[in-house]
Amino acid sequence: MWVEACEMLERAERLHRQFFQLGQRSLGHSWEPPVDMFETDRELWIVVALPGVDPAKLEVAIDDATLLVRGERVLPPAARMGSIHRLEIPHGRFGRRIPLPAGHYHLGRREMLNGCLILSLEKKPAL
Repeated sequence: MWVEACEMLERAERLHRQFFQLGQRSLGHSWEPPVDMFETDRELWIVVALPGVDPAKLEVAIDDATLLVRGERVLPPAARMGSIHRLEIPHGRFGRRIPLPAGHYHLGRREMLNGCLILSLEKKPAL
């Protein structure tokens, strides 16, 4: 049981470190947000963790078999005027290319909830 607990703690630490990965600077992005993807018979649900990001400044597009989410997280004004003691949540431009499962999709619902962008991609019937 002790070994299982240690493995779970190690996994939790690894996930914590990977929560925000540094992005590819060649694309002009400094970080990539983490993503969850769920599939039903009619839809794909994508959840993108974007704490502190203005939903009006998000770009979401489907390009072939890839979903693209881009935007910017700016530091709050208080952080710019005072001393920073800890800065763990990344800021700056971000972008994430998310490969989609085979099929054709239409961007359906889009909402920001509890710091997460929630997207519904509706499956289109094959022609």
